Amino acid sequence: MQSTIASIKASEAPANPRSRVIFASLAGTAVEFYDFYVYATAAVLVFPHLFFPTGNETTALLSSFAVFGAAMVARPLGAILFGHLGDRRGRKATLVGALLTMGIATFLIGLLPTYEALGWVAPVLLVVLRLAQGFALGGEWSGAALVATENAPAGKRAVFGTFPQLGAPIGFIVANGLFLVIAALLPSGDPSRPSAVFLDWGWRIPFLFSSVMVAVGLWVRLNLVESAAFEKTVKRGRVTKLPLAEVLRTHGKELVLGTFYMLATYVLFYLMTTFSLSYGRAAADGTVPGLGYDYTSFVLMMIVGVVFFGIFTLASGPWADRWGRRRTLIWVTLAIAAFGLVWVPMLSAGFVGVMAWLILGFSLMGMTFGPMGALLPELFPANVRYTGSGIAYNLSSILGAAVAPFIAVALWRAGAGSPLWVGVYLSAMALLTLVALLLGTETKDVDIEA
Repeated sequence: MQSTIASIKASEAPANPRSRVIFASLAGTAVEFYDFYVYATAAVLVFPHLFFPTGNETTALLSSFAVFGAAMVARPLGAILFGHLGDRRGRKATLVGALLTMGIATFLIGLLPTYEALGWVAPVLLVVLRLAQGFALGGEWSGAALVATENAPAGKRAVFGTFPQLGAPIGFIVANGLFLVIAALLPSGDPSRPSAVFLDWGWRIPFLFSSVMVAVGLWVRLNLVESAAFEKTVKRGRVTKLPLAEVLRTHGKELVLGTFYMLATYVLFYLMTTFSLSYGRAAADGTVPGLGYDYTSFVLMMIVGVVFFGIFTLASGPWADRWGRRRTLIWVTLAIAAFGLVWVPMLSAGFVGVMAWLILGFSLMGMTFGPMGALLPELFPANVRYTGSGIAYNLSSILGAAVAPFIAVALWRAGAGSPLWVGVYLSAMALLTLVALLLGTETKDVDIEA
């Protein structure tokens, strides 16, 4: 009798324990976002000096941002390939492949010779490896979100969906914290420029350290069991030969809506991380005036803001499960649009205003980013979920993240150093997301195994 009860309980137990699901979805995206942030920081701090020495500071920065944006173009391609594999072969093996690709590319960037050693070949190699990073991240996010949501308890999908999203603030803090430690150990006499030793070899350490984090992420993911939603898809004979064609044929509306759901999130994300690091460090009396903070001070201020990013990412899950994804995001998107209109008074109010700007911006980032871990997968059925959610998420990266730093720098220059039009740009993108949310429907009660 006892053995029968034990066997029944064992059959009812989830294939993946909740702690394993949470850790696997969180650890993998933390590694992926760490790798991405390491590049984003180097794109501002290092690469304009070492790979794009044009003689013009703004041109060098824009060239570095162009390579940064190139990865966003590669991300939908990664979403298509990894999505195909994830919908055909399963989530687990695909996630391992995405993590390995990202880790190897990041490690190799840390070994690259500079422009001084290889000439134009050096930035070309940087572009190739950056494209590999974007390609891998294109398959990473949706797989991690599916691991979390497809293994979530009933009524808790948005809560579980926040854990892969939490990888973004954790990756940011670890990446920038490591850069700060290295910069402190290799100090520069010029606050606007890293030290010669830092530019020589110090910047390589965060890229090489990625191998350690990848090893941890792989260990966690190799212990996962395939999700029940995918297993049921296989048993029902509903595995699609060409997931991309199926998504385009039957779920085009969801694809478009999902892309625009993410637009404001992406623009805010990269304005608050990549652009703000440039704006915060630019001299107040420079050719294009900025806030005039030294690198260490401003990054520490950003890390404080990112702590709020993490807090509100977690807080958004219970809200989205209680009130619905759509209703929660409508109010948050309205708040993002309003936030874009108060950049000038906040950034003109000294340290307190800048700190409030960072905390508010990153808090809104958490509130809009958190529910996406559940919302985008819920738009698509299990047999094309990896492909559909991945393409929507990564197409938005082109419309939002790939061009956001470029547009922001152009508007910053056009405004003679004023952030006014950069904030207006954010508000305009938020309004586009708001329209998409108003056109969409609530998804919190959909059957995740259908």
